Amino acid sequence: MPIDVTHIATTIGLCAKAGAAVCGTPLICEALRKKNPPILVLLAQDAAKNAEKKLTDKCSFYGVELRRVPLDTAQLAMAVGKRGLVAAVGITNEGLAGVVSSKLGD
Repeated sequence: MPIDVTHIATTIGLCAKAGAAVCGTPLICEALRKKNPPILVLLAQDAAKNAEKKLTDKCSFYGVELRRVPLDTAQLAMAVGKRGLVAAVGITNEGLAGVVSSKLGD
């Protein structure tokens, strides 16, 4: 079954509205070091290589799942209600992370 990009963007937007999203590579890296880190980190399909490497390394070190989403940086920014570009979003709520992960499939 193909991935529905609209549903993924909507679900990520719900996470942001619920206060369960950390937006942007620097804020995600900072949140990973804190007591309640993101459970799932979503990386835009056109994220810069340096952002991808940084997040891959940090998520691996802290044992956090990193998934690439079929959204570009502009679409990801729009999904979370930000202007400009957002390379990554961290989901901090376990239930919402599970919903997003299930929408992404295997």
